[in-house]
Amino acid sequence: MNLCRKATVLCQPVTMRSKYSEYYNQSLIRAYYAYAKNKTEQELETYYKSKKQLGTLNIVIVVLCTIIILENLLVLLAVCRNKKFHTAMFFFIGNLAFSDLLAGSAYIANIFLSGQNTFKLLPVQWFIREGTAFIALAASVFSLLAIAIERYTAITKVKVYGSSKTCRMFILIGACWVTSILLGGLPIIGWNCIDNQPECSAVLPLYSKKYIVFVVTIFSLILLSIVILYVKIYLIVRSSHHEATHSPAYSLLKTVTIVLGVFIMCWLPAFTILLLDSSCGIQFCSILNKADLFFGFATLNSALNPVIYTLRSKDMRKEFLRVLCCWGVLQSGRPKERCLVPLKSSSSLEHCTNKNEHQSIPIMQDCTTCV
Repeated sequence: MNLCRKATVLCQPVTMRSKYSEYYNQSLIRAYYAYAKNKTEQELETYYKSKKQLGTLNIVIVVLCTIIILENLLVLLAVCRNKKFHTAMFFFIGNLAFSDLLAGSAYIANIFLSGQNTFKLLPVQWFIREGTAFIALAASVFSLLAIAIERYTAITKVKVYGSSKTCRMFILIGACWVTSILLGGLPIIGWNCIDNQPECSAVLPLYSKKYIVFVVTIFSLILLSIVILYVKIYLIVRSSHHEATHSPAYSLLKTVTIVLGVFIMCWLPAFTILLLDSSCGIQFCSILNKADLFFGFATLNSALNPVIYTLRSKDMRKEFLRVLCCWGVLQSGRPKERCLVPLKSSSSLEHCTNKNEHQSIPIMQDCTTCV
């Protein structure tokens, strides 16, 4: 009888109303973690007490997330303060930077609310903790897809983002966030395992295995879409520069290779561990206990995105140095008033767009941007 009171979901059917009432049952998280980790509640308590709140791995991840926040904040400031970057491509880069900044912030909060602090949370707070991280990471992935779509559209059409069509850009950015919020909010809406404990994930004990498989499938399809778009981009550019050995086609190919390589390198281990979680119990797959390592490695992608997408732009690098100068980080001997002087040259991306704005066919050989 006492067992039934502690874990009512094991003893009687759970209606939607009673399911939502369990969101405020503080003892539920402990019971579900014990079940998912194949431990008794006493063993679970001993296990988390033996672990330091901030171990070496967590400290490294906190430092990494701090770097993510700072560098993506630098990107946002660079895009906002310089009108030369008020173009479609740089707005997409700014959106990516914002999602990566949110991902870094969410992961730091996740670390400080993990360990023993997990059992101090209500289930609804737990869903918010995990859901925020999912939303941020999903927004980062969707932003990568939006950039790929914009790049493909930019080289196949002319004047796509004219003054009368700017709304397309904001619709794409809005769709990125709406989709991410819906995807990350599905568990708190009701797609969780509170009413079916055997279906619970071992890595995320209140999440349904089916939901995790669904998320991994969505991310895999996004990855496949990005690959297809960039392959098409490369084929178009290569056909325009088949005679040039040092043409922008090869620079673009290099950028695409880096983007896809880093994306796959960072996310594939996390996808693998999540798929393994859906098909293997923790008593048979002890590697699931190391899931934090895989998620931390996936977060590295948010740190590398600004490097890949912005530092390959010469004007963006100049703007970074100007912002750092204003912050007093760099002392170049120049008066600080120079930090506010606009860039003399337009962004190479903007120059390429404007130059071909009235052409009937995009002229790829004049574009030197490697974004």
